[in-house]
Amino acid sequence: MTAQLSFREADTDDLGTLVALYDGAARWMVDRGIDQWRPGDKDEEHFRLRMKEGEVWLAASGGQAAGGYELWWTDEPAWGAQPPVAGYVHRLMVRRGAPAGTGAELLAHAERRIAAAGRTLCRLDCVSTNARLRGYYEGRGYTVVGEQPFKSGAGGSSYAVTLMEKVLVGTPRG
Repeated sequence: MTAQLSFREADTDDLGTLVALYDGAARWMVDRGIDQWRPGDKDEEHFRLRMKEGEVWLAASGGQAAGGYELWWTDEPAWGAQPPVAGYVHRLMVRRGAPAGTGAELLAHAERRIAAAGRTLCRLDCVSTNARLRGYYEGRGYTVVGEQPFKSGAGGSSYAVTLMEKVLVGTPRG
């Protein structure tokens, strides 16, 4: 089933909503023993900066936020210096109770945005120990293209991530 969502680029009036989406997704992960996000790790300033340096999108269903994501145009911490051929999806967040298929629709929206910008690849990364999330992305056409064993995290910590990408349909790869 495909979720019926409306999309719009987030603005500063949405900062509280974005933090709530992140914290809700993080709590869900922690409750299930998934070591990926932690509640409180991303505040309004984080999302304000992401809006300034890239794009942040919200999806709504039935008049309330169903999910959101960040779209970056570079991602040197995970991918190193790269030519401008990709967009990078971060913080794909789905509100618990959102319509079935919301995550897939968020990802498809990001892919359309990237293709519309003339880029041929959608890239993302996930913590290497999160096999469930890796499987989710593989089921949507993403392939593993590498590992980044020392991505920098909050407070100077580092962690391993799996690098994944998808060639966008209808865009020439070059």
